[in-house]
Amino acid sequence: MEGFLVMSQETRLGGAVLERLIELWGQWLPQLKVREITTGKISYLAIWLPEEVEVEVDEAWGKSASDGFMINNLAQFMCMNAVQTILPQVEDAGCAPSPRPTEALRTALADLGLEYKPGGTLLARRYAVVTHFPFRGGCEICHLQAQCPKGQGQAESASILLPGYEHGTDEGTPN
Repeated sequence: MEGFLVMSQETRLGGAVLERLIELWGQWLPQLKVREITTGKISYLAIWLPEEVEVEVDEAWGKSASDGFMINNLAQFMCMNAVQTILPQVEDAGCAPSPRPTEALRTALADLGLEYKPGGTLLARRYAVVTHFPFRGGCEICHLQAQCPKGQGQAESASILLPGYEHGTDEGTPN
């Protein structure tokens, strides 16, 4: 819970909010997918929540910005907490570096129902992480380093991408 509070930039949660988060945790946890993928000599860790969670978060945003914000954070936290549980070095490094999406990786992920956006280097699922397994390094090996504010030494400019503000390209140009 402490990690969730830090990520959400909250110091406390009201009872109704906490009950909602606990309910969603119980619903989403069985849907959280965790897979090791091996393509040749390279292994990856893939963790993701299904599209239904994205739809639920988007609907919450439409009803209440504060509820949408909290459950968006919950979905992100569930994925990153799973990564950090399996690869504790990620927490120390501050990054679960994204690997270069080779054809073998694209095919392996597509077979699991987790695909990259067409022609891009970003996953089609909003709540998804693919990283090297075992841990191989932090930001310095991340394929997305050039587009990441943190990777460019601008951690203070990192932000959450809200629904409806999709980027038009992998370079981060808004639609």
